[in-house]
Amino acid sequence: MAASFAKFKETFVFNFIEGARWKYITNGLLVTLEVTFFSLLLGIAIGVVVAMIRSSYDQMKDELRPGLGSTLLKLLNEISRLYLTVIRGTPVVVQLLIGYFVIFVSSTNTVFVASMVFGINSGAYITEIIRGGIMSIDQGQFEAGRSIGLTYIQTMRYIIIPQAFKNVLPSLANEFIALLKETAVCGYIGLMDLTKGGDVIRGRTFTAYMPLLAVALIYLILVIFFSWLVGKLERRLRSSER
Repeated sequence: MAASFAKFKETFVFNFIEGARWKYITNGLLVTLEVTFFSLLLGIAIGVVVAMIRSSYDQMKDELRPGLGSTLLKLLNEISRLYLTVIRGTPVVVQLLIGYFVIFVSSTNTVFVASMVFGINSGAYITEIIRGGIMSIDQGQFEAGRSIGLTYIQTMRYIIIPQAFKNVLPSLANEFIALLKETAVCGYIGLMDLTKGGDVIRGRTFTAYMPLLAVALIYLILVIFFSWLVGKLERRLRSSER
């Protein structure tokens, strides 16, 4: 037992303490959280806009009259459908490589590129989450807004979207957790995230299990922590509805 512990301690020191290699893990963790946070913000912004376009078209398509407004809404709806089909139908790793080597090839800021790509990817899924929240609001809420003189956009902004966000907040939090794990592929574009940091340690010490298990453990702790926060949020929302 003592020999096994001594061997474990020696391996731990060799992997993380010597050469201050633990910094690859901590710095990578900060990059992972940074990319996840900005990607989620971008994804929410995209999701709100696209969800409003899709839900507006679904609710008004039978009442649209020929004209510039209806043509523009139909065009935006088709563009939104194409965006959702392409993003949800292709692997995020391929999107990341296309973003880095094709679309943002002139950029040297890998954090920016990763945040943009993951934000665009997450936006497609957040769109459906928010769209479901909007469609779950009773039609009477729309009519009430219009009856007090609000335009359709104002009704969506002041009445529908706030209620929809409350309904879908737990789902958005779960999307954040999924996004956190998806960023593990950032190493494909040379970004020193948490997973890449563990891989660098493995390449320098030629010891696979210690750094990789450390990375997996950190992801697990983060997921457990954020899952606990999501559960707490759901309970608070349920209690506020009583």
